[in-house]
Amino acid sequence: MTLEELVPCDSSKMQAVSEAVERVLVAAQRQDRLTVGVYESAKLMNVDPDSVVLCVLATDEEDEGDIALQIHFTLIQAFCCDNDIHILRVSGMQRLASILGDPEPGAEPRDLHCLLVTNPHTDAWKSQGLAEVASYCAESRDRNQWVPYVCLQER
Repeated sequence: MTLEELVPCDSSKMQAVSEAVERVLVAAQRQDRLTVGVYESAKLMNVDPDSVVLCVLATDEEDEGDIALQIHFTLIQAFCCDNDIHILRVSGMQRLASILGDPEPGAEPRDLHCLLVTNPHTDAWKSQGLAEVASYCAESRDRNQWVPYVCLQER
């Protein structure tokens, strides 16, 4: 059974959270507050975990059998829980790629499996989208769902 089968992707709540996640990622990328890639994310969390406000772990159905990726996700999730970092699991890698745009010409393909949104200590960055996502994460934890799921859908 996949996450898509367990959590309906078409509910109005899921749609609102999905749109909030998209707004947060676009804003973070514009403001250079987005770290992309499992390895890059692990480095940042090791150096400055207090700056991380959201961790997005993205997979599609074909990634479910990637044991190495699942181990990375487990370690990242444990670290996030220990450091009070909001975590979301998302599906829709194509949508995620279209939200973030194409990489620089000549650059290596990006690893979109792990994204971190940071909040520099020097700035009180307020984002309505981030508040919505944080609220969804808190509600999910209250229901003992520690890593909530969001379905990003093509538009």
